[in-house]
Amino acid sequence: MSGRASRQEEGESESAKLRHKEELSRRIKEQKVVVDELSNLKKNRKVYRQQPNSNIFFLADRTETLSQCKNTLDELKKAHQEMENSEKTKIKK
Repeated sequence: MSGRASRQEEGESESAKLRHKEELSRRIKEQKVVVDELSNLKKNRKVYRQQPNSNIFFLADRTETLSQCKNTLDELKKAHQEMENSEKTKIKK
């Protein structure tokens, strides 16, 4: 009975990891689009940032926003790479 329960928990764990990986991939794609759009903006264009959980927008510095978005993209890529590496080490064991 306990063997069945542990396999079920393991399956749920794998399912959660897969969902997390897909969510991470989706966020990376979105962030790439944002970075690309900000990179291609003309110098005199205005950029607005939306307040979290609100419909309020504030004027933001274009270069600072681009820098923050690039940093976020790098962090997401790093997290994705760590996830990939942990999966590879599990397969080797």
